[in-house]
Amino acid sequence: MIEQVERGRVAWVDTDAGGRIHFTAVFRWVEAAETALMRRLGLTTEQWAAFPRRHVEADYAKVLVFEDEVETRLRVERVGKTSITYAWDILCRGDVYVSGRHTVVHVDSGGRPSDVPAALRSALSA
Repeated sequence: MIEQVERGRVAWVDTDAGGRIHFTAVFRWVEAAETALMRRLGLTTEQWAAFPRRHVEADYAKVLVFEDEVETRLRVERVGKTSITYAWDILCRGDVYVSGRHTVVHVDSGGRPSDVPAALRSALSA
């Protein structure tokens, strides 16, 4: 299973008025991990840029706050005909604080679903 791990820290901009992370922060962290994975695999922007989100879900088990050190673990869960599903966890101090998954769909220039490019399929299935 292909996995990408990114480490960071909860920034002030990631928090809400109560000092806890805003729920959207984890999606930015996961997207950064997804981008790092594509870069690590040597894929160009043209090969992976046409993948809008189709479905996103997250379960928040524990509260993250400003300055917490976090680890984002992104895994390729499934490569379908036109889509890729990732599963991911956000950890702090070795515990899972947030878990989720998201599915992206490859689209052609007209915005219609199209086959995942062979080079990407091969790289993600290795």
